[in-house]
Amino acid sequence: MSVLTTKELQALSDQLDFEKVLHCKYMAAVQECQDGALKNQFQGLADQHRQNYADLLGYLK
Repeated sequence: MSVLTTKELQALSDQLDFEKVLHCKYMAAVQECQDGALKNQFQGLADQHRQNYADLLGYLK
């Protein structure tokens, strides 16, 4: 496995933060939404950003 540069680590850190924020925002939308179809879309997007976060975290292991 190659060593990541400081710039690459910072980019990963920034992207992790971004994915976490998006996951939290979509989960809040799921809680607030009354429309079932929209709620399902928000849940799917929240799940996708949670998976993106996990995938990015995998690069650091």
